[in-house]
Amino acid sequence: MGEVKKIGLITSGGDCGGLNAVVKGAAQMANSLGIEPVVIPNGYAGLYNLIHFESLTTLTPSRLSQFEANPAGSEAGHSRVKIRKINDPGKYDRIKQGLQRFSIDGLLISGGDDTGSVLVDLSDQGIPCIHAPKTMDLDLQSYSVGGDSTINRITQFIQDLKTTGRTHNRIIVIEVFGRYAGHTALRGGVAAEADAILIPEIPVDFNILYHHMVTTFTQRIRESDVKAGTYTIVVSEGLADASGREIIDESAGIDAFGHKKLAGAGKYVCQELEKRLKADPGIKQFMQDTGQFVQGLYEFPEIRSVRPGHLVRCGASSSYDVNFGKEAGAGAVLLLRRGITGVTICGIKGNKIFYQKTSEVIKQRYVDLDLVALYEDMGFCFGRESGTYKGEATEIIGPIDRIY
Repeated sequence: MGEVKKIGLITSGGDCGGLNAVVKGAAQMANSLGIEPVVIPNGYAGLYNLIHFESLTTLTPSRLSQFEANPAGSEAGHSRVKIRKINDPGKYDRIKQGLQRFSIDGLLISGGDDTGSVLVDLSDQGIPCIHAPKTMDLDLQSYSVGGDSTINRITQFIQDLKTTGRTHNRIIVIEVFGRYAGHTALRGGVAAEADAILIPEIPVDFNILYHHMVTTFTQRIRESDVKAGTYTIVVSEGLADASGREIIDESAGIDAFGHKKLAGAGKYVCQELEKRLKADPGIKQFMQDTGQFVQGLYEFPEIRSVRPGHLVRCGASSSYDVNFGKEAGAGAVLLLRRGITGVTICGIKGNKIFYQKTSEVIKQRYVDLDLVALYEDMGFCFGRESGTYKGEATEIIGPIDRIY
């Protein structure tokens, strides 16, 4: 790889917090080094169609003064396109021609595992590129920009929903993104002090969940001087039941990368718990004892499912994600300038820029079940027989990495 004079900036996949910080951090560092940073809009769709663009936007210092790093989403735009699936035998030559047309020497691409898999593909085709990790699911091997922002949003939604739950003595089920890793449900649920957290890594035994729910919920209301209480359950969208059966809405279809569009876990949890409520002879007595029972109208506590969906992706980025995003963007430019490509930047500590092969970083990372046992000892329910945390006391010298 020769001297880098111009780099193309691409964001791809799902939107989330911190992405604009990656783009702005990269552009700021590029300008500082005398490298021209240009935006290739609309993700991999834009890269494929680059050959037809009349011009590209250069992120000059003047343009960057109009560019805020804090808002979630991406100024560069996104698309869900898998280059390998494009029905065009000349697709890679077309991309190379587009890059040559604009004299782009290398690409900085921010995205998750799907985006990273395309980057590996492009790199194998001789296209110099580097990856800044982005996924609100936190399921890459490294920390990924967007995770902290999403967890903060989930936490706030859970806390807010407790007010309506307590007002109506309802059980609230909140279904959140995360695909097949439960990091956001776990961290958001713990931070908001949800009662139960259901994650894909642990198939749910609904009888255990129901027992925890009824015991906790009824006790709260019985002990309340105004007979008010709620119970909150956070559900990760990739949930499975105790038999290992995946809970999905088949009508949701698949995305451009061939993944099932996960949906329906929250409603399924509601249905399973409602069946058990109606079959439980103790519930009628509880409703009568607490002054709630009305024959034919209000015989059982209500269970409501809420799916905040894309609201957890939008709004403002967390301060941590802005910091990490700027460092990742700037560090990626420094690596490109040194001719290091086909890798993911994992972070900067002091004068060290850490990176790893993208093919390794995009391997899925799941919730540590030993950590789950710690939270079970604190009283959180994960829909299984509680484990016992077996932590070993270990002294560490120097700073410890972030918990994510």
